[in-house]
Amino acid sequence: MTQYATILNMLQRVYSLPNNYMSLAPYILLALTFIGIADTVYLSYFAYYNAVPGCAIGGCETVLTSEYSKFLGVPLAYIGLVYYVYMIALAFLLALDPKSKILALAGVGYTAVGVLLSLYFEFYIQGVLIGEYCMYCAISAVVSGALFAAALWHFKSLSKAK
Repeated sequence: MTQYATILNMLQRVYSLPNNYMSLAPYILLALTFIGIADTVYLSYFAYYNAVPGCAIGGCETVLTSEYSKFLGVPLAYIGLVYYVYMIALAFLLALDPKSKILALAGVGYTAVGVLLSLYFEFYIQGVLIGEYCMYCAISAVVSGALFAAALWHFKSLSKAK
């Protein structure tokens, strides 16, 4: 057997074992969640002081001061922060028990709700009703989408492990 064939066989063995990848997903979820927390803490700080952060794309002031920036009087930044705090708890539990199907399914369900709400806020509220976009909201939407993808990847790799 040549060295090339040996390396190729080794790579095939490593990459065909979903358990190697499965254990990485909770840590990706943790990293992404920290990005979401940083984004929402920043927005929450400005919401608390009734200020608007600087914006590179120019629509943040319109979006963050609109009537849609609050739900039942609570700034959406606070609601987003709560979402990410719960997500970090779920990601931590997944890191402790990466083979739990219930936790993996909860991760998919929870992140699916997050990504659906992000799509609603980004495309309908900001795009249609307001007509402006906020880059901080877009960062949160991208993080929510990435969280959903990582949670789904983890769940699928867990399902393939059997």
